[in-house]
Amino acid sequence: MKDNSLTGHVALITGSSKGLGAGVARSLANAGAKVVINAFNNITRGEDLAQEIIANGGEAIAIRADVSKEAEVRRLIEQAGNELGPVDIIVPNATPDQPQLPIEQYDEELYRRMLDFFVISPFLLAQAALPGMKEKKWGRIINITSEVYAASVPNFSAYVAAKGGQIGWSRSMSGELAPYGITVNMVAPGWIPVERHANDPAEDKEGYLAKIPVGRWGTPDDIGNAVKFFAQEESSFITGQTLHVNGGMTPW
Repeated sequence: MKDNSLTGHVALITGSSKGLGAGVARSLANAGAKVVINAFNNITRGEDLAQEIIANGGEAIAIRADVSKEAEVRRLIEQAGNELGPVDIIVPNATPDQPQLPIEQYDEELYRRMLDFFVISPFLLAQAALPGMKEKKWGRIINITSEVYAASVPNFSAYVAAKGGQIGWSRSMSGELAPYGITVNMVAPGWIPVERHANDPAEDKEGYLAKIPVGRWGTPDDIGNAVKFFAQEESSFITGQTLHVNGGMTPW
């Protein structure tokens, strides 16, 4: 269902050609935001999503960029601004592979890759977009974190540690940017099977589903709706907060 709550805003969702990111892009577009679809490995899929949004009456473009690299982030923000207007909603969602391994099987390169996506990338995106947000005295940074940090999931230390860094960064930035009318919040999904989970063991999926109190899997739309809430004007007095979207799995 369309609404106009984000008309006049430009939203950039990284890693948004599929999965949760695509759900977020659709949700923000349905609320009236102009949407920048970002992908690196498969920009054709991002272009297809942009065309879908346009066909449904929205405005969208797709831009290929590696959002872990400073020069590419600055190009991304500049191109988005030239084509749609200054970006004032940022949703860092891009992710590398997330192998679950015991500590002995991780290596330094994989650990650094996690930090590149979950700490460095949000920093680069914010730094590039902040001049426009501060001038407008309005902005939204909505990090997609995860339940794994609060749940302290074992055999997942690289991902959990990087998500912890992302959470810490978000909390620090929420206080720093609040005087400028910029909020920084987090949406923490539970396990929501999307394309990259197609080959996950069926017994693992069945075991997780059996524990979800609401009795169903979450969907990308569930995450999109949560992000839309933080993006809207009605949430302007909320910053530094985490919204767990996991069907009641949160035990902490």
